[in-house]
Amino acid sequence: MNEEIRQDRPEDTSAMAEMGEWLEMSPSSLRRGDIVQGTIVRITPTEILVDIGMKAEGVITGRELERMPREIREVLREGDVIQVQVVNPEDRSGNILLSLQRALMEEDWQQARRLMQEREILELTVNGYNKGGLVVKVGRLRGFIPASQVVPQEAGEEKLPVEQRLKRRVGQKIHARIIEVDPEANRLILSEREAQQELRRRQKEELLARLEPGMRVKGRVISLTDFGAFVDLGGADGLIHISELSWRRVSHPREVLSVGQEVEVEVINVDRERKRIALSRKRVEPDPWQQAVAQLREGQLVEAVITRLTNFGAFAALKEFPGVEGLIHISELAEHRVHHPKEVVREGEELVVRLIRIDRESRRLALSLRRVASPEYAMLDWEMARARLQTGEGESLEEPSEAS
Repeated sequence: MNEEIRQDRPEDTSAMAEMGEWLEMSPSSLRRGDIVQGTIVRITPTEILVDIGMKAEGVITGRELERMPREIREVLREGDVIQVQVVNPEDRSGNILLSLQRALMEEDWQQARRLMQEREILELTVNGYNKGGLVVKVGRLRGFIPASQVVPQEAGEEKLPVEQRLKRRVGQKIHARIIEVDPEANRLILSEREAQQELRRRQKEELLARLEPGMRVKGRVISLTDFGAFVDLGGADGLIHISELSWRRVSHPREVLSVGQEVEVEVINVDRERKRIALSRKRVEPDPWQQAVAQLREGQLVEAVITRLTNFGAFAALKEFPGVEGLIHISELAEHRVHHPKEVVREGEELVVRLIRIDRESRRLALSLRRVASPEYAMLDWEMARARLQTGEGESLEEPSEAS
């Protein structure tokens, strides 16, 4: 039996190709939610027609135009290429319903996801608040910062009612980081706390790289401890050890500083590996020790106040040089044997003592109470009294005799 070999005619092939193209261009190839690109072909008060490459043109309805922000609607022109979302691939009238608003919102959600993944810090304006937190705008999206993620702006603010704290932030700029993106639930959550932590980390790195020993900087006292005071330098915290608070003896930092106080400090060490900054408050002030040793003379009499007692002696602060202390060793308290300094002196007592030694290298002064009236220093006492008289600080006196 002869087999008949059938060959497609050219016109049949062309018809099939056209049919394929028509099928590809039909609304059935679109899905609800698809984002497609199109060209505006006509704008009327009730609709916008968009060519999206289908057999039929897409329609942005009058209802959407009514809800569309004026600043968007007024800039649309025929011929503009725009992104739109398919709302309905084919309605009862055969129209392809499109939404420009939803496409823009989807673009913003994608941007929000990217910002969250890249852990970007955003600068936003607080538009409103409710009892749960702050409301902000991220593009066209409504973002929310829970109250637990809002950072107090000043000391003691956390004691205020939550709504009062939140209300104060309306209209202010705020740094925040996106921590949750859920378009289906229309949920965009941000955190000021995380953003602040990251900003402080960056600022700390910059400060650690910039600070050098000897530099003087200003900061704010943020906390006091038994061993010193922590100071915010504007991104990084430094420690003023209790020994660096003042030239005079300090039992607790609260004697010289208070939380919130602005202070000038000197950088004494920067440990970049451990990220620690050591500061000094006393080094920005004149060193009373240098002033004292420039004016004091071994053997002279000085006025002092007993500051503390120990088993081995009594410490006394020089009244003329605040911040300078000396030690009256227990053997220098009296001519007789003393078992404890409290037998001779008491804290807060004012008295005259003799300066018997200046140790410039160790920055120590040795004082004596038992040698105050010693004839060994009579000539020195007379010379110093005469010097005071010449400057108008003393009374008339007679030169001591050799017998004295």
